[in-house]
Amino acid sequence: MDAMMKTDPEFRQLYHRHRELDKQVLDAELGVLPLDDNTLAKMKREKLYAKDRLLRMYDAKHH
Repeated sequence: MDAMMKTDPEFRQLYHRHRELDKQVLDAELGVLPLDDNTLAKMKREKLYAKDRLLRMYDAKHH
């Protein structure tokens, strides 16, 4: 994964976006970041999409 972070800018950007969303979703669930339910649901979907895309990119490189 470190190699992909260094060599694949799309992977790196998606990875950082996923981490950012993860933190925001956690903050929203803890009540630190006030969000309405629709916004939170949208962020969760985007986070899931990013994770799925990262896994597909990783699998494509390693199979």
